[in-house]
Amino acid sequence: MLYKTYQSYCHRLQHDMYFLTSNSRLNEQVVDKIILQLNRVYPQILTNAEAEKFRNPKASLHTRLADLLKHLQKKGDRHCQEFYRALQINAEQLYNDLPSRKILSPVFFLACFSIAAGFALFWYCSNSDTKVVGRARRILGFSPLIIGRHVRNICMLYLEDISRN
Repeated sequence: MLYKTYQSYCHRLQHDMYFLTSNSRLNEQVVDKIILQLNRVYPQILTNAEAEKFRNPKASLHTRLADLLKHLQKKGDRHCQEFYRALQINAEQLYNDLPSRKILSPVFFLACFSIAAGFALFWYCSNSDTKVVGRARRILGFSPLIIGRHVRNICMLYLEDISRN
């Protein structure tokens, strides 16, 4: 998928849940820091009792993290948003690697730019006005770094054919 529409934080968290809980991406210390931040900085997000429950060393890290994420999803979008903020502060690289953060790929931008440039060049060159062809020839003549040499030569031949007709 090249483009994703806006999603609520709860929906994003549901989408990222498998990524966050798989392969021990978050270690014990980072999960504790996130829980403490949600408890101390935002006490309305996690109460003291809830924080103790999710920091319980008797339960496995995977279970505690999965329970925390489910708990935040039940609480609402604001709680999920604060989790993402805490994750970004405490594990920025992991935050940047989340599947929900991969909205547009660089290939998408390159493809859009190429299509737009192609249409603009075609429209610019297809005009029957000879002044436009002369300008296009000048632009293409001075752009060997932007356009490959072979492509430039083909475009120049095309412009010469158009100017003869």
